[in-house]
Amino acid sequence: MAMITDPDDFFTKGCGRCARFATADCSTRRWIDGLNDLRRICLDLGLEETVKWAHPCYMHAGRNIAILAAFRGDFRFSFMNPALLVDSEGLLEPQGPNSRTPSMIRFTATGQVGEKQAVIRAYLQQLMDHAEAGTKPAKIDREIDMPDELIEVLDADPELAEAFHALTPGRQKSYLFALHQAKQPATRLTRIEKFRDKIIAGKGALER
Repeated sequence: MAMITDPDDFFTKGCGRCARFATADCSTRRWIDGLNDLRRICLDLGLEETVKWAHPCYMHAGRNIAILAAFRGDFRFSFMNPALLVDSEGLLEPQGPNSRTPSMIRFTATGQVGEKQAVIRAYLQQLMDHAEAGTKPAKIDREIDMPDELIEVLDADPELAEAFHALTPGRQKSYLFALHQAKQPATRLTRIEKFRDKIIAGKGALER
């Protein structure tokens, strides 16, 4: 199944990653009012709307700022480069149990977006200011040397992040080893997309 490339499709049909795409059972249908509210907030701030990893991604000054995702039990607004954020309201949650930096706001009711709108706008403005200034988060020493491309994809794809962090350390290392063998960032991104189904299935890179 082809993943979407037009952001409008996400809000009318879904992401295109599963068989529920363009059906009433798609996860986006349940949360569409909240997803549209988040979209309006981003567009009102002048963010550029595009699609990355089959989800609406919002950019500013050439940098990814935030991305939307919908699941069966919740929908999420994930901030990119979350280490730059001052989470003054304590709203951010980690993508998975091994995430070093909380990066997303999880919603379980569509009305929660309106309740948190002022904070969401403030957090987006923080990251927009950093993008304009060119500031980057400080390097974090990690026990596992994780490629920057994988970090970015996991921050942008909550479902994949949860699955990756649920893997055993050995299975995680199998993917890191395979990615480090690729010298070009584009090649690493291609491998991450190819590995996605295996990661979601809880398998290692060499498992069938």
